[in-house]
Amino acid sequence: QVQLVESGGGLVQAGGFLRLSCAASGLTFRTYAMGWFRQAPGKEREFVAAISRSGGDTAYGDSVKGRFTISRDNAKNTVYLQMNSLKPEDTAVYYCAAERRFDGVTTTTGDYDYWGQGTQVTVSS
Repeated sequence: QVQLVESGGGLVQAGGFLRLSCAASGLTFRTYAMGWFRQAPGKEREFVAAISRSGGDTAYGDSVKGRFTISRDNAKNTVYLQMNSLKPEDTAVYYCAAERRFDGVTTTTGDYDYWGQGTQVTVSS
């Protein structure tokens, strides 16, 4: 079966950085666009970043643009999220997701086919 496993979350001070990883198995990784979403307690799931299957197209949520970078290594079946200049409002559970498509990306939660279990990111003041 398909598995997406996130790692790299933790506790960091404001202004710091973290790099999240998502390892995929059970799917032909190169045929899926990949995305990152996050959800804080009491809030709806929010789009963070997405990348097309070859890495040629990317998209970012307004709240993270300029601070976060998404990338992928198809040889390793892994997608990454580099998070810099972290703010307390970035605190959330971060989820990796996969969407089967020929090209491009989507920012819509309901378009994604598979989801990981999430990794906690906590940013302190």
